[in-house]
Amino acid sequence: MTTKPPITVVWLKRDLRLHDNEAIYNALKANKPTLLLYCFEPLLMNDPHYSERHWNFIKESIVDLNKELEAYNSKILTVQCDIIAAINQLQTLYSISDIYSHQETGILVTFERDKNFKRYCKNNLITWHENINNGVQRGLKNRDNWNELVDAFYAVEPLKFTPKNNQLLTIEAIKDLETLFKIPNLNTQQFTPFQKGGRTTGKRYLSTFFEERHRDYMLHISKPELARTSCSRISPYIAWGNLSVREVYHQAYHLKETSKYKKALEAFMSRLRWQTHFIQKFEMEHTMEEASLNKGFHKLKKSISKDYQQAWKTGQTGYPMVDACMRCLNETGYLNFRMRALVVSFFTHNLWQPWQEATTHLSQMFLDFEPGIHFPQLQMQAGETGINMLRIYNPVKNSLEHDPNATFIKKWVPELEKLDTPFAHQPNLMTEMEQQFYGFNLGKDYPKPIVDLETTRKKAGDTLWTLRKDKTVLEESKRILRKHTRNKRLSKS
Repeated sequence: MTTKPPITVVWLKRDLRLHDNEAIYNALKANKPTLLLYCFEPLLMNDPHYSERHWNFIKESIVDLNKELEAYNSKILTVQCDIIAAINQLQTLYSISDIYSHQETGILVTFERDKNFKRYCKNNLITWHENINNGVQRGLKNRDNWNELVDAFYAVEPLKFTPKNNQLLTIEAIKDLETLFKIPNLNTQQFTPFQKGGRTTGKRYLSTFFEERHRDYMLHISKPELARTSCSRISPYIAWGNLSVREVYHQAYHLKETSKYKKALEAFMSRLRWQTHFIQKFEMEHTMEEASLNKGFHKLKKSISKDYQQAWKTGQTGYPMVDACMRCLNETGYLNFRMRALVVSFFTHNLWQPWQEATTHLSQMFLDFEPGIHFPQLQMQAGETGINMLRIYNPVKNSLEHDPNATFIKKWVPELEKLDTPFAHQPNLMTEMEQQFYGFNLGKDYPKPIVDLETTRKKAGDTLWTLRKDKTVLEESKRILRKHTRNKRLSKS
């Protein structure tokens, strides 16, 4: 009987990088021949939270990794099947006793997949090593020691990728393995409106941000057009793991020592910690994908309007800033944070639609879709946590403040391009004579507002503030604070 050669497998998921990757680092320390594996899993490719823009970003990331791996005469085995089928096939040629991956804070289908994979590994005498990703801790009951744990994670120098000679399976060996699988086509369009995937491109964005663009970070962070250059734009590269939060934090920390723009860098670094905080919350409250974290808000009932939702999705609400944001997001996959909050506020408060109805469209459109950010933020902006300030954004007020010349609006809503700035912000204020003067027909060239801002704002505010006094909401608010806030902090408040 021929003995199958042993290998260690690294199962790559949302950690598409070689550097500062604990799963790869620990696998290489095991000192066995190592295979890097990525599975385009049907359960995710068919999941409504994902779209082609995500898969293309991942393909571009893998192509970029393979270029880096050429120096080691290796590549990533990229297959189209679920993880259990992949390991079963690999075991026909190799003996696998250890598999490494990061601890994924994903959606419910990946949670169930991981439970099944854990059982599979146990039944097949495989040790599955799950490693910390970006400082998120698994199994916490509260946040008492969370800051210390995260501080310790950030304090470690980013891990180097230093495989020994011939430790990675060779390109030739991987090509032999490819004959066992359905292999996805990794080619993507060269020119698209989306940011390109891959560590190389991610590092380029980060370099230009640290070299120059960060100086206006705080000044432009809320501006829908200016934020496109003054913000770092690295969120997709963190979401899909081309860059680690820790390595970005370390670079910012060292730059702050000599930079003239320390406050901007401090604000940027705080948002890196903020990202870890929200993913940690989702890790500890996985039901947030489908239901409000605060159970008291489960009794909130809203009538579903597919017409309202379609108008919102396609940027046809009659509110220029909302429409510009949605069209921009649909086409480019990016929107700055304040405008993300604004479009969710409009959907949940002014259109009075359940936040759950917005989840899949937004997740499909956000190139940087990260479940641990996505669901907590949706609920916070919808006002259904019971612990956060209720914010109902006025789209007209925000457009006047953050896009005063209507530059962003006219770029994404070209129907309004020929109007003077005040009317581009509020075309519904135009008289019949003014419409004739501009050759513009409200209701034909651009929609009339589909709801009244003041009436809908008052209804949402009154309903949510009343519900915040509900006994269950109050009890849940205390539970949430106990679980997600350090007890020391609570005792002081």
